[in-house]
Amino acid sequence: MLVDATPLLRSIPLFEGLSEEDLQALSATLELRTFKAGQMIFAQGDSGSALYIIEHGDVNIHLPGEASQRISLKDLGRGEYFGELALFDEKPRSASALATTDTALLELQRSTLENYLDKRPRAAMAILRTMGEHLRETNRLLSARAAKNVDAEFDRNLSWSDRLADSVAELNGSWKFILFLIALTLAWCVVNTGMVLKQPLDPYPYSFFNLALAILVGLQGPLIVMSQNRQSLKDRARADTDFKVNLKNEVNIETLLRELSEFRAEAKARADLAEK
Repeated sequence: MLVDATPLLRSIPLFEGLSEEDLQALSATLELRTFKAGQMIFAQGDSGSALYIIEHGDVNIHLPGEASQRISLKDLGRGEYFGELALFDEKPRSASALATTDTALLELQRSTLENYLDKRPRAAMAILRTMGEHLRETNRLLSARAAKNVDAEFDRNLSWSDRLADSVAELNGSWKFILFLIALTLAWCVVNTGMVLKQPLDPYPYSFFNLALAILVGLQGPLIVMSQNRQSLKDRARADTDFKVNLKNEVNIETLLRELSEFRAEAKARADLAEK
């Protein structure tokens, strides 16, 4: 070990239940691995037996594909970790990891963790407790749909001032408001020309009416801009939801294609075996 990994281990949720002494003991078992920019750390389907903590550099987790067709899942930086499932099962890697810059990783092998836990059984309970909490959180996230009604979400959280701004923006963009303003102007002019009242309240050139119109215009502008800004936020939220739905569909399609390929390979192997 060339670096003290205790601060990094302390920042990882998987080990947050460990004491300082346990963290220092576990830190001493880590091995430093270096990778050049563009070098694969592991590929989807590889056998996995280690967790990696990023000491420095950047790592991209993705599903493989042809050239630019790969599906990027997550970009990780210093202090983050990946490959933790390999500590608890012997199944192949579910995604690929690529070093996008010169990267140094701290490697924790499954066998190393097993030996460590044999000597410190209390640490095992702390790790299991943390894992249980994160599994519950993962289940909660998986149970939520990627698709959601963005308009309904926004409308549910609108304040009275937001609703007022939307109502003003909607009213100002309608013929109702135009016809009402024309009718009000004509009525005001008729009433204040002396034909109806001997002493008009606002005689020509209708200074009070002009002042009222100026105030109305001054208030309309900010209210309409507020509504437009909120519409922009709503559009960005729709785009983000569309991206999540598309990503989820791509991942599901990739999984189906991989399983179909494995099924075909298995069927072909059985057919070849039957022929022999």
